[in-house]
Order: sequence, then C-alpha cells, then structure tokens
Amino acid sequence: MMAARFLRRALPVLRQARSYAEAASGAPQMSFTFASPTQVFFREASVKQVDVPTLTGAFGILPAHVPTLQVLRPGVVTVFSDDGSSAKYFVSSGSITVNADSSVQLLAEEAVPLDQLDIAAAKANLEKAQSELAGTSDEATLW
Repeated sequence: MMAARFLRRALPVLRQARSYAEAASGAPQMSFTFASPTQVFFREASVKQVDVPTLTGAFGILPAHVPTLQVLRPGVVTVFSDDGSSAKYFVSSGSITVNADSSVQLLAEEAVPLDQLDIAAAKANLEKAQSELAGTSDEATLW
C-alpha cells in the first residue's frame, strides 16, 4: 500500500523529467559574417569554428563562445564549415565581435583568400619598395 502511494507521487515527476530531456535542442549554431570594404566572404553563414589572430593572441571561436570584442592583427583567419571543409584568409587588421546569441561579425580592413596570394609578386613588390626607400634622402622626396 505504501509502495503504491510512493509510485503515484513519483510517476508525474518521472514523466516531467523525461519531457525536459526530450525538449533539449540540438547542437548550438553559430551565425558568421565576414566582410572587408570591397567584398563579403560570409553573410550570416552557419559555421562550426573560426580561428582568428588578435592583438592578445590567436584563439578559436565555437558556438556559445563567451561574448567578446577583439582587435585583429595581421594574420590568417581560418573558417571551418559545418561540412568539415575549411577556408583560409589573410587579414591585415580589423575587429571581431562575438555576441551572446552565437553570432559573430568579422570586419577586416583588407582580406584576401590565401589561395589568391602570389608570394613571388609580393616579394618583388617588397624589394622594389625597399630599393626606392634606400634611394631617398628624406621623407619629403617619397611623396
């Protein structure tokens, strides 16, 4: 008799606990926007992870990351898509904002996909600029 009374009281609690477990949502999503003044790379895209270089160090951003605002330093941003693929971009500077709702905005001064960078052309331009700089006597002649 006492066992029956205990079961009657416990059964609604067991049903309620089960409904809470079934109502839990799936994996959290991250909405990612990445743009420069000349191009939009991602617009509210669902991504798995974003790795960024900042003035305080490089770090990875996952869904449900703590909200933060950081200044980007020159380096490589890696974006991992939900399908497992990744894309890498060189950024010169900018800012990244991580919001409490798992939305992320990355605004870069300049950004270029790594596969579009020409190392030989960059080295040639650097050598040309350094030789022009060495051939001047003061700053006024550069302009």
